[in-house]
Amino acid sequence: MTLLVDLAVSDRRIHSGGWRTPAQAGDIEDLEPATGRVLATVGLATAEDVDHAVTLATAAQSAWAATAPAERATVLRRAALVLEEHSAEVVEWLVREGGAIRPKAEHEVRSALDELWAAAFLPTLPHGELLPDTPERRSIGRRIPLGVVGVISPWNFPLLLAMRALAPALALGNAVVLKPDPHTPVSGGHVIAALFERAGLPDGLLHVLPGDAGPGRALTVHPDIAMIAFTGSTAVGREVGAAAGGALKRVSLELGGNNAYIVLDDADLDAAASAGAWGSFFHQGQVCMAAGRHIVLASVADAYIDKLVRQAEAMTVGDPWTSDAVLGPLINESQLAKVSENIRATVAAGARIRTGGTCAGLFHRPTVLTGVTPSMPAFTEEIFGPVAPVVVVADEEEAVAVANRTAYGLVAAVRTGSVERGLALADRLATGIVHINGQTIDDNAHVPFGGRGASGNGSRHGARQSQEEYTQWQWLTVRSAALPQPF
Repeated sequence: MTLLVDLAVSDRRIHSGGWRTPAQAGDIEDLEPATGRVLATVGLATAEDVDHAVTLATAAQSAWAATAPAERATVLRRAALVLEEHSAEVVEWLVREGGAIRPKAEHEVRSALDELWAAAFLPTLPHGELLPDTPERRSIGRRIPLGVVGVISPWNFPLLLAMRALAPALALGNAVVLKPDPHTPVSGGHVIAALFERAGLPDGLLHVLPGDAGPGRALTVHPDIAMIAFTGSTAVGREVGAAAGGALKRVSLELGGNNAYIVLDDADLDAAASAGAWGSFFHQGQVCMAAGRHIVLASVADAYIDKLVRQAEAMTVGDPWTSDAVLGPLINESQLAKVSENIRATVAAGARIRTGGTCAGLFHRPTVLTGVTPSMPAFTEEIFGPVAPVVVVADEEEAVAVANRTAYGLVAAVRTGSVERGLALADRLATGIVHINGQTIDDNAHVPFGGRGASGNGSRHGARQSQEEYTQWQWLTVRSAALPQPF
C-alpha cells in the first residue's frame, strides 16, 4: 500500500492548487513532543498565501455548489474509505506528532470517519420549504452555500476538529481554506489534503495552509471569506470573534472549558473516581471537555479523594509510540510552563498536592489537588493539563452554585445513584451539555455540540445542526407571469 502522506511531495510545501512552495518559502520543523525528533519539515503559510487560496477557492466554489448533491456525497464517502484504508498510518501521525496514546489516536480516527459519513448525508437532506403565499405566486425558503469557509483548527484533536467543520462545509457546497495549528501540520492538515485529493475533490475547493497567528488573522478578515469556524482557546477566540464581527461575517467559536464534575453523596464512588480520572487525565488533560473541577459533597469527599489518588498513582507516563503508557507528553514547553505555574500558584494560595505535581521533560505526572477554593487559579482557569482540582461542598445547593461560578459553560457531569436527582440538578447547570452518570469528555457526529459564555458563541456542530451552520437562507418567489405594478 502506498503512503497517504508522501513527505517527498509535501516537503516544505503547502496544499493550495496542488502542493506548492509558500509565497515567502518559509517552513517549520514538525517535532515529536516525546523525543524532540524532527518528523517532517512543512511549508509555513503567510497572508499572501491566504489571499491566493481564497482567490482559487472563490473561483471553484460556484461550480461545486451546482454539482449534483449525490456527487458531492460520493466524494465525502470516498474520503472516508481512504481514511479507513490508511488508518494505521494516520494513527502513527497522531501519536508521534501530537503526543497521543494509541487508543486516543484510534478513537480520533474513528470519530473523523463518523464526521465524514455524517457529512455525506447532508447534501441529500431537504434544503428548503414551501412558504405560504398568494395563489398566483410560489414562495420558497431555501438553504444555499455560504461561499468560502475559513477553518482554524487546534493541535489537541487536529484531525477530528478540522474534519468536524470542513467536511460538512464541503458537503453543503462551500469551498474551504483550512489553517491547521503548526504543532500538528500533518495529522491536522496534510492528511486531510491527501484524503480529499484521493477522493477526487475538484481542484481549488480545499486549501491547507499551516501557519501561526499571521495567516489566521488574514483568513479572519479576508473580504471573500463568508464564515470562520474556529476551535481553540477563549483568549484567541475573542480576537477571532471581534475581527470577524467587524468584517460582518458569520463566526462559529468552539472555545475552552472549565468543566464541573459533580459527585453526590449517593454516587458509586469507585465508578465516579474512575470516570473522574478519565475526565481530568485523558490526553494529558489537553481537552476542552476535561473535568476541570471535581465538586464533591463533604460526606463522601475523603473517600472519593482517596480513590481518585489511587487512580492517578496507578497511571504510567511515557512515550506513547514506544510504550503502553496511559499518559503521553504535553504538547510543548509553553504548555508545560502554564500547567506548572497554575499548580504552583494554587498551592501557594493554600491548596495541597495529594499526588503528582512533578514532571520529567514534557511528561507530567497526573496530579490531584485538594483544598481548592473558588479564589484559586486551579478553580478559575482552564489548566489544559493532567490536573484534577477537588472542591468540597456541603450540599447540592452549594454544588450548583460552585459549578456555575465560572465564565465557561461547555459541559458538566453529575454522578448520583438517583437519575431523578441528577435530572433535577442538570436543569440548574448553565452549560451546553450535561451528562448524568457519565464523565465530561463525550462527543459524536450526530449531536448538537457547543457551549455557552466563554466556551463559545452558542453555535452547534452535529449532522443536522451543521446544515444550519454552513448554509444561509434565501427567499425565492416565482410567478408564471409578471404582475402589473401601480406605477
